[in-house]
Amino acid sequence: MARKVIIDCDPGIDDAVALCMALFDPGLDIVAITAVEGNVGAEQSSRNVQAIVEQLDPPRYPRFGTASPPTNSPAMDAKMFHGSDGLANWDRHVSALHHQHPAEKVICDVVRSSPQDVTIIALGPLTNVARALARDPEIASLIGSIVMMGGSLNGIGNVTPAAEFNMYYDPEAAHDVFHSRTTKTLVPLDVTNLVELSWDIMGELPSHATRAGALLHHIIPFAFRSHRQRLGLEQIVMHDAVALLAVTNASLFSTAELCGDVETRGEITVGSTVFDRRPCPDRRPNMEVATSIDSAEATDAILRGLTRAGRAG
Repeated sequence: MARKVIIDCDPGIDDAVALCMALFDPGLDIVAITAVEGNVGAEQSSRNVQAIVEQLDPPRYPRFGTASPPTNSPAMDAKMFHGSDGLANWDRHVSALHHQHPAEKVICDVVRSSPQDVTIIALGPLTNVARALARDPEIASLIGSIVMMGGSLNGIGNVTPAAEFNMYYDPEAAHDVFHSRTTKTLVPLDVTNLVELSWDIMGELPSHATRAGALLHHIIPFAFRSHRQRLGLEQIVMHDAVALLAVTNASLFSTAELCGDVETRGEITVGSTVFDRRPCPDRRPNMEVATSIDSAEATDAILRGLTRAGRAG
């Protein structure tokens, strides 16, 4: 039986790649995709989710949940790496939808309809997940599990010296989710950074003539250019595609049970993740944290997922 999943994301090129993989994976039943502000603003994120799904045209359309800004969002985004619209300046027309619902309501509704059976894959800031838990505190015991992309195990960030982007964007939400009574898995930068993709993958993507191929051949070259121009790197990292593998290919990861927290204040440490790895920690572990990955197999799994998307379209 396919695993029921909510994907909460802020597309974003790597989010779009993850959605290509997920929407055609026979092991997943994508019951909802909820947009969250992060790489782009709330309105653009909501638009991007719809645009990606309409472009890919999967056999079954998930429910959509729209984004709204977090209470204290920083004056930043990631457009330098993803383009002005988050999708390499794609700017695709989308259909007008009626009766749209906020992301946190969709999360609560879906979890309530299938208690214990829904996995939330959070690929962006944790704003929506925290709001859902605040809106309906009882769902904490009804969520099957939460898989989160974000944070750093070794204390090295990517948006500040100490903080990873998703945690930095809404640290209060991350703090609330970390402290929630839910089953959680964190896939941090330390692991996603290990799966580097070279330009050679362009020859293994689906044909331009397919729906997935048309999208991928537009957005992935932009990622290579931005990584080279902004970071001086010839390889790219698809953080969210790697995080998705923690659900679809969990055997590729090594993990540890740890007690993690998020710094919500501090002039230079806000958004940083801290893990108590002392011999006798003060608190019990509150999450499973990925510590390593089989990089070669992970790359193959990503390409297999994209190939499957191309065949379907």
